[in-house]
Amino acid sequence: MSMVQLFTGMNISASGLRANRLRQNLVAANIANAETTRTAEGGPYRRQEALLRADPVEVNPRLVLAGPSMVGATTNNRHMPIPSDLFEIRKDRIGSGVTVDGISQDQNPPRLVYDPSHPDANEQGYVAYPNVNVVQEMVELIAVTRAYEANATAMNSAKSMMTKALEIA
Repeated sequence: MSMVQLFTGMNISASGLRANRLRQNLVAANIANAETTRTAEGGPYRRQEALLRADPVEVNPRLVLAGPSMVGATTNNRHMPIPSDLFEIRKDRIGSGVTVDGISQDQNPPRLVYDPSHPDANEQGYVAYPNVNVVQEMVELIAVTRAYEANATAMNSAKSMMTKALEIA
């Protein structure tokens, strides 16, 4: 077993920790700006969310044997080689973590509230408030926090297994 294979689990958990930290920051920004009616771009704040995707396996055709073998496969980030003794594995079921593709702004229309005394009120007296639902954001924060904790637990488990393996050797 190579050193790269020892750290595979930790790399996967680290990618999850990074992605969930970004998601937590975006939820915090959404909650903090839930009442922001004027931004530098003009108009009310727009809810933001992270676009995530799995880091899929990439197969090196020079190393693949005939048939459905995954020999010679690595992930796009080149940190998870697939051992040669795995033969009947489907490519679409193997990954090496998560990658942040970007941050998108929610395109739902702003929430209109009648308040003619507000400085940002339109001619009819309506104020465009951000399309942020604080209750929904709190639920999202709980889910993201649990996902972060799960990745931290998985990383600690991998660290513990590596420590025990070193004690045996």
